[in-house]
Amino acid sequence: MHTINLWDLYNLHRSKIIIGTLLFFCLAANQANAQGQGYRRKHLEYYDDKPIHYGILFAVPFTRFNLRYNDDFVDKDSAFLVQSPTKAAFRMGFTINAFLNERFDLRTTPSVSLYERQVKFSYPNGVDKIEKRESTWIEIPLLLKYKSQRRVNSRMYMIAGLTLGIETNVKRSRGASAGTLATKSSDLTLDYGIGYEQFFEFFKFAPELRFSHGLNNVFQPSKNSRGAGLNKMTTHTVTLYFNIE
Repeated sequence: MHTINLWDLYNLHRSKIIIGTLLFFCLAANQANAQGQGYRRKHLEYYDDKPIHYGILFAVPFTRFNLRYNDDFVDKDSAFLVQSPTKAAFRMGFTINAFLNERFDLRTTPSVSLYERQVKFSYPNGVDKIEKRESTWIEIPLLLKYKSQRRVNSRMYMIAGLTLGIETNVKRSRGASAGTLATKSSDLTLDYGIGYEQFFEFFKFAPELRFSHGLNNVFQPSKNSRGAGLNKMTTHTVTLYFNIE
């Protein structure tokens, strides 16, 4: 039996809509400004002639767990609802971009992410208990980037690939006696997104919206009763990137 919380879905969709809308208006404003001008200087004209580029990134992820109940949820778990609210996080790292041809690049963005994922247990007596996962993750993606034709100082791109995540530090009690929900310390995600590159005189700025879907079950069964009704937990993250190369 799997219960869907419509409020959490609304919160996640609202975050996507807000980020997407901001990105859309930034692009629209830039295009309108470009159409209203005559001659424009082409910055970093020979940018694509270099085989490898480096850069830094800052990002704001919005993340949560996707939960799936098992068949014993009603009988073994005293909670009538288990859900994972969407929480904002922080990420920073660097970029390595290898030129393949006029349309494709191979890209990796090793980064450090500070997450606070939560699992909320709601009980019939009106009491809610929240399990927090405050942790630091090292994430190493391998991505294929498809670029549109450059228009003076701007172009769009799409990106897709896989990301390996390893948890390096976690703030929680250990052991079955603690009665905490246990999760695994590694993850593999499927990533895809869209971005916009703006070339300036000395650097390139690229905002990007990326979606990540966990492929691994990160739920770790334990001897305590917490999470007895859960069968699967996967990560889901929507991230707004700010890339500078």
